[in-house]
Amino acid sequence: MERIPEPELMDDETQARAYAEADFSEPNSRFIELLRGAFPSDALSGYVLDLGCGPGDITLRVARAWPSCIVHGVDGAAAMLHYGQRAVSEAGLKARVKFVHGRLPAVRLPREQYDVLISNSLLHHLLEPAILWDCLKRYGVRGAPVFIMDLRRPAARSEAAALVDQYAAEEPEILQRDFFNSLLAAFKPDELQEQLAQAGLNSLEVAVVSDRHLAISGFLTLS
Repeated sequence: MERIPEPELMDDETQARAYAEADFSEPNSRFIELLRGAFPSDALSGYVLDLGCGPGDITLRVARAWPSCIVHGVDGAAAMLHYGQRAVSEAGLKARVKFVHGRLPAVRLPREQYDVLISNSLLHHLLEPAILWDCLKRYGVRGAPVFIMDLRRPAARSEAAALVDQYAAEEPEILQRDFFNSLLAAFKPDELQEQLAQAGLNSLEVAVVSDRHLAISGFLTLS
């Protein structure tokens, strides 16, 4: 099945509210578990950049899991960040978590470079995935831990529909629709490996981590 891109921004208020209120605890907890297992315990420190943070659940989870880190989340959808700001206030983490509204790669960030780079579910939204790889090289210090989790495109539309039925049957229709479209817009492991090679990011590895997710991880070195 060929990739079918979807809109890059999710800035509709109804859509943003649905995502902010949805229960993504299983995949988001899995993100933290995989991130923790991908690197030595002392590797995750300093300033963390969360690319495409959405309503900020992963951003907050990272801040809680690594209290020594300061986490900056960036997203192009103001409606999503509205819910992230609310969550930061409720969590009492305003001193260590900052959200930045802007579209990659033109956004102005508080820092020129970051010690850790993470991203969850941004890649499949990008019409040009090279934007993400360029941001890693632009904003990451040499040797920075990189961890990206995203959806994996299934072999057929019927498989995508089955995944929606399995994991989103109880969710609002808008989330079911978006999940289906996101699966069709996602990349396959071999496609990502080729993209990384073209970007000179051969130090990063691609792994399938669930029936619908893959992860890209490693230390940032350019070749």
